Amino acid sequence: MRLSGSLWRNIHARGVPSRYLANMAVQRPCHVTVLGEQYLTDHMTNISPTIVSKLPLKLHTQPSHPLSTLRGLIESHFPSYTHLSSLSPLVTPYQNFDLLSFPKDHPGRSVTDSYYVNKDIMLRTHTSAHEVEVFGRGETKWLLTADVYRRDEIDGSHYPVFHQTEGARIVSANSTGMKEIEEDNERLAAHLEQSSIEIEDVPHLSSTNPCQPAHDPKHTELIAKNLKLSLNSLMLHLFAGRVGATAQNPLKVRWIEATFPWTTPSFEVEVFFRGKWLEILGCGVIYQPTLDNANVSNKLGWAFGLGLERIAMVLYSIPDIRLFWSQDPRFLSQFKQGEITTFKPYSKYPACFKDVSFWLPEGQTLHENDFCDLVRDVAGDVVEDVKLIDDFIHPKTNRKSLCYRINYRSMDSRSLSNDEANSLNAQVVSCLRDRFRVEIR
Repeated sequence: MRLSGSLWRNIHARGVPSRYLANMAVQRPCHVTVLGEQYLTDHMTNISPTIVSKLPLKLHTQPSHPLSTLRGLIESHFPSYTHLSSLSPLVTPYQNFDLLSFPKDHPGRSVTDSYYVNKDIMLRTHTSAHEVEVFGRGETKWLLTADVYRRDEIDGSHYPVFHQTEGARIVSANSTGMKEIEEDNERLAAHLEQSSIEIEDVPHLSSTNPCQPAHDPKHTELIAKNLKLSLNSLMLHLFAGRVGATAQNPLKVRWIEATFPWTTPSFEVEVFFRGKWLEILGCGVIYQPTLDNANVSNKLGWAFGLGLERIAMVLYSIPDIRLFWSQDPRFLSQFKQGEITTFKPYSKYPACFKDVSFWLPEGQTLHENDFCDLVRDVAGDVVEDVKLIDDFIHPKTNRKSLCYRINYRSMDSRSLSNDEANSLNAQVVSCLRDRFRVEIR
């Protein structure tokens, strides 16, 4: 259910280095304070001050913020669903991974990809971490919008905090439940037939996107059809007005087979917008063990997840993901709750590039996400992007050298002077030396 980081697809597909430099970091404090509570730290602790500072902000609940408006538009399309938006971002690895049948060796579990308070508590990496909890308390139709956290690179479309909306519906796996779904399918199909939308579909079931062994294929067909009709209608609601869809020039939506740990069959949805296909969301028929874990084994249904920033950047023409966190009135004053308007840039300050080159300790590696977290802790959102520009192994000593190029550019305050950028870069170098014992070149 990244914005890439791709909604549901490949939640974290990066490998984990066998020898991880963070283990060489300076000694961490015994406790870390998160959302006003103290937690013991341990070998897994990697949550950074920058990330802790983001936890209370909840952009999706701030009136007039683009993410709040987008959340409201989605919720308005599902008025009979329970709307949730205040669940704590602190979950257990068991909730985040095991209850959803993630493999034990899934790279998303790694400290290079996820933020851990300690080995027992982490920040959710997706809204699906609450799926079992919400189903278990009796909800059958619900939307959950929340902030989620993944360690990531630094550029204009990636941020370690982003926001997802997850939607789900389950019904009884009997004739009564199927009758409910069939009636809803008829209603939705009639609505779409009268609308300016062109749908490129794939089979509800196939040999490469099969029915789960525990499910009746006829039931799965009905559930998958209801999922597709519901989301085609949502795409119409979100995008038709923005593309000026007409009978002669309809909104184009296409479905693609996919693979996720928690749904089978699974799909991705794309919309043709401003001349190209955009990945919008991932979805599918809920994996039965997830429902078993929620003690609703007699149910079956569907779920979807989408990244709000990904869609908002397109709908509002917001060019840089950092802007969502801006407190500049020139940004915030452009938006009103319930209205989608085109963002008008108010500044474009010159870039200031600084290189950081260093030798790693012998036999060690440094994950790019560790470097990016360090840069964020020092310079915050003044950094626009970070790129690895050189990766070199000395032929005689076998020592490894890395060189990163950091682009310092303010989003909205003012142009950074070269002296100010040099000062920030010097702090990055100092922290890099202290934290990872590197030798600066």
